[in-house]
Amino acid sequence: MRITTRNSDYLGAIAGVLCIIHCIITPLLFLINAELATTQTLLALQVVGYIFLIVSFFAVYKSALNTTNNIVKVLFFVVWGFLLFLILNESLGAFRIAETFTFISAFSLSALHIYNLKYCECKDESCCTNEQ
Repeated sequence: MRITTRNSDYLGAIAGVLCIIHCIITPLLFLINAELATTQTLLALQVVGYIFLIVSFFAVYKSALNTTNNIVKVLFFVVWGFLLFLILNESLGAFRIAETFTFISAFSLSALHIYNLKYCECKDESCCTNEQ
């Protein structure tokens, strides 16, 4: 199956929204049931975060590769890089950074994908892409 710009934007937007939901629900689960906060559970939740990062990277890469909007192209990688930094920092505990920044970057990444979908709204795929 060939991944087009539209598919990668849908994938990126969905991954971003699921990431936000994951970030909101995880602390709530631990508040509801503190027994869930085992090492295995915490590790599994970190793995889920990394899976979101990997999926969103491929969506960002494909969308940035095909869009002709240079500002969006740069913003895709800047916002994804910031999200990567925040998730790695959360895993390693290097700096104390508010969770709000993770929400903002995940929301921004989803918004960029949605914007790119609207930007690419045309009769055929060739109006907003560099694909031949």
